[in-house]
Amino acid sequence: MAVASGCRRALRAIVLVGVLLVLAVAAVALWGWQRYQGFQSAPLPGLHTGQVVQVKQGDSFRAVLARLRAQGINAGTDLEWQLLARQLDAAGKLKVGEYALDPGTTPRTLLQNMRAGRIIQYRFTIVEGWNFRQLRAALDAATPLLHQTRQLDDAALMAAIGHAGQHPEGRFLPETYLYVRGDSDLDVLKRAYEAMARALAAAWAERAADLPLTTPDQALILASIVEKETGIAEERAQIAGVFVRRLRLGMKLQTDPTVIYGIGSAYDGNIRRRDLATDTPYNTYTRSGLTPTPIAMPGRDALQAALHPAPGDALYFVALGDGSGRHVFSATLAQHNAAVRQYLDRMRRPPLPEEQAALAPADAQAGPAPDARIGPR
Repeated sequence: MAVASGCRRALRAIVLVGVLLVLAVAAVALWGWQRYQGFQSAPLPGLHTGQVVQVKQGDSFRAVLARLRAQGINAGTDLEWQLLARQLDAAGKLKVGEYALDPGTTPRTLLQNMRAGRIIQYRFTIVEGWNFRQLRAALDAATPLLHQTRQLDDAALMAAIGHAGQHPEGRFLPETYLYVRGDSDLDVLKRAYEAMARALAAAWAERAADLPLTTPDQALILASIVEKETGIAEERAQIAGVFVRRLRLGMKLQTDPTVIYGIGSAYDGNIRRRDLATDTPYNTYTRSGLTPTPIAMPGRDALQAALHPAPGDALYFVALGDGSGRHVFSATLAQHNAAVRQYLDRMRRPPLPEEQAALAPADAQAGPAPDARIGPR
């Protein structure tokens, strides 16, 4: 009986130890699970705005984790990161690209972004009215865009985007383009070129009837002139109407932005009387019709204005001179010269020589068409 009693005591002890071990294991497992849950949902410490991590082609998950560790991200064990990656079906499926490590980012959010390819996108904006020289300068300054065009002249650049022999001016649609690290300036230019081609084709297909324009390229040229003449949205169609009527009548356009474009990089901010008289292919005071190429990048609204000009009888316009950027439109030379004098009165100063020249007859057909901003240029 003593032996049996001792066996029972031993058995109870074994059971008790077993129970304690199970409880200990359960406690450890519960602690580990709670730790894991806290790890995956807690913001990573030490992150700062603008911090990024890159997943490169061929990277393993271990390589990406090592890159995170190198940036001082010590949260979680490697095992916890690997378990989370498997739970999210992210292991081996991380998308190549650059990912934000903004403050507040959790391990779960980061791996979900990498699994879904939510990479950082950068913006590059082509501004309405920029010329191609300005566009190239802005591209050169854009980061982290790769620069593949810096050593190319304009002709070589156009060949590189697949349009050899075409003049680049006006061919790139003013919009904001998204790109990612690894994209190049050629990538952006190709997209902007294709966007302009689509916008121009769509506008041309819906153009008003009986325009004195025979090709989409002529529409692009006129739109670029309209773009440079006004920043007031509701005036674009009115200004297009003036130019369309002048083209129909065979009158010179006589618009300063074309003269400025012809001067090129030598333009110092002022147009002088000699500039209006100096013939260049772009001087619409000395040459009739449209310029040989666009003079800027017109936006969609300028394209629409050029192909849907406002009706009316105005053949002239001049700045109102009140700081609004608006213009006065006139049907006759007498009305226009009166508007020019009113502009000069508002400026409270005598006309400069080149402005006085604008009040004198400039052609035998219809007199002068002073530029749209008579006065300081």
